[in-house]
Amino acid sequence: MQNNLTHRDGVPLPLRRLMAQPFLETAARLALASPFFISGIVKLLDFAGASAEVRGLGLQPAAIVAAAVILVQLGGSALFMTRRFCWLGAGMLAVFTVFATLLAHPFWQFQGPERGHQTATFFEHVAIIGGFAAAAILAHQGRDT
Repeated sequence: MQNNLTHRDGVPLPLRRLMAQPFLETAARLALASPFFISGIVKLLDFAGASAEVRGLGLQPAAIVAAAVILVQLGGSALFMTRRFCWLGAGMLAVFTVFATLLAHPFWQFQGPERGHQTATFFEHVAIIGGFAAAAILAHQGRDT
């Protein structure tokens, strides 16, 4: 039974009104992109450190890989923030996250408490990938193709 505070789909009307606010979509995408954007800026400002981080993961040539990471993190974040190219930015950051997660958080190689930590971090990154997919879908929902 529907009341004055609940929509027919069961979502409370105040929450439904909040979710309909245009700023919320942008804020949600900003929250999702912010770790990548900030990481790209930090790496850009400390390119030697970014190269050392890449080298520590066994990737060579470190400078070229670090430059590509910065380009993907900054470019992907910028594209993700647009409605028109949200899908492209989401794809760039999701693919980056897949590779980075497999390289940096191979939980199956750990034992004891560290395995638990790495497993949790690995699946947190899987959730971020899902968030990118959901955000790209929602950004283009209802648009002409």
